[in-house]
Amino acid sequence: MLRATGLTSADLERPLVAVANTWTEVTPCNLHLRFLADKVKEGIRAAGGTPVEFNTVAVSDGISMGTEGMKCSLVSREIIADSIELAVRGHLFDAVVAISGCDKTIPGAIMALARLDLPSLMLYGGSILPGRFHGRDVTIQDVFEAVGACSAGKMTEQDLCELEQEACPGAGACGGQFTANTMSTAIDFLGMSPVGEGEIPATDPEKANAAMRCGRLVMRLLAEDVRPSQILKRPAFENAIASVAATGGSTNAVLHLLAIAHEAGVRLALEDFDEIIAKTPVLADLKPAGKFTAPDLHRAGGARLVARRLLEAGLLREGLTVSGRTLTEEAHLAREASGQEVVRPLSRPLRPNGGLAILRGSLSPSGCVVKFVGHERLKHTGPARVFDSEEAAFRAVEQREIHPGDVVVIRYEGPKGGPGMREMLAVTGALVGQGLGDSVALVTDGRFSGATHGLMVGHVAPEGAAGGPIAFVQNGDPITIDVEARRLDVAANLEARSAGWQSPPPRYTSGVLSKYRQLVSCASKGAVTCPGQAALRAETKEPAGDPVRRAQAAI
Repeated sequence: MLRATGLTSADLERPLVAVANTWTEVTPCNLHLRFLADKVKEGIRAAGGTPVEFNTVAVSDGISMGTEGMKCSLVSREIIADSIELAVRGHLFDAVVAISGCDKTIPGAIMALARLDLPSLMLYGGSILPGRFHGRDVTIQDVFEAVGACSAGKMTEQDLCELEQEACPGAGACGGQFTANTMSTAIDFLGMSPVGEGEIPATDPEKANAAMRCGRLVMRLLAEDVRPSQILKRPAFENAIASVAATGGSTNAVLHLLAIAHEAGVRLALEDFDEIIAKTPVLADLKPAGKFTAPDLHRAGGARLVARRLLEAGLLREGLTVSGRTLTEEAHLAREASGQEVVRPLSRPLRPNGGLAILRGSLSPSGCVVKFVGHERLKHTGPARVFDSEEAAFRAVEQREIHPGDVVVIRYEGPKGGPGMREMLAVTGALVGQGLGDSVALVTDGRFSGATHGLMVGHVAPEGAAGGPIAFVQNGDPITIDVEARRLDVAANLEARSAGWQSPPPRYTSGVLSKYRQLVSCASKGAVTCPGQAALRAETKEPAGDPVRRAQAAI
């Protein structure tokens, strides 16, 4: 069968290396990955391996945002992980290079590599370059905010149309420190990507060489039998969390790092994020709250420069990376561009501590996530404006029904309730565009895009569909968000309202979304759909590692 695909006897005598691609024509984030896969394969062949490429799905957050299709995004993370695992296990590959682009392909790929525990690495396809509009750099974030500005009469429809045409000039993932670039940085710090290769912009000629280097590198990992279980240790996750804090990254990193840790059998909880982020300064002046884009960070010195700053602050843990060097050694290799303004010195951080916090309280006893980079409003009390779907909230924003001081509550959009835990960028972007970003707050059991900024609280758990307190909030209830106290509370007798409550009927009763609703865990546990390595090892009492290889060794 393999000969029929064109492989020769010589090919079959070499290690078979899976190239797990997430290429698709539907989004610029992944548009160029077929070309990068060819370069990865060149590197594998040059180092003595036989590459075999296969593909998996990808759902674009940016394209599906604000629509019913957005419910498929987080679900796709599980499908990506499952499909990579199945293809690799099913064909007994010896090693894996996963190529990622848009938001969910990154954690999905790493989740699969953690499960498989074969010599492997991930190559991120890189950021899109910024667009230019009226003499300034723009990203997809500017388009979503411009929708609100247009509805408020602050921008003409003609300008909005022009901005929309210019914001995304070609291949690559969304250009700020939104979810894709946040997760790429985190995976560098986690050790599963060679530091500096993923951050090269998508259309930079050097990207092809980076892909070839990754192909050669996976063969070295195979020769030295270096596996994810040797890399994905507790200190690696602490480094990844610190990188998210230092770069003002996306709240989605909390969800995805919890899920990866779950697959790797590493204990990680919401409190760990709060503890690390509270002592990590925000050093990178990146969009959505800052001035610069991901390509600017690359030119300034990239992830290595951020690592060096954290090392100088005593906040970097030692850990192995797929390059064969420790993260500390990678930090020492940093080259800081002369006069760069993207990464601040420790003496002049943007904030003394990270821009994410974990809140608990009467409205979210199992925890939720707030992002506060880019503004100093750390406390807000206001009346609830309650909506049972994102669409209902967006209509209210469009019709100018949200007023300064309000707390917009969007419920039944959690992992089960959505299902799929949609991001609320259409709503948050419109609020900012209308000039309400500094005077309103938003609370949801759904998620936020990495492009979101303002006082926005997401991942509220337990979610509304599971009978969490958010299900019983009513219009006018005073809600208090207190970041410094780490509290999210509502002044109402929610217990009295819960009598006789029934969860709304499921929005999907068949197909993948129905199956996901029945399997998915709470957001505070990463919204995962399988037991994970630790639970499986405890159940089977088997040592870590690939069961096929253990059986072969026994034979």
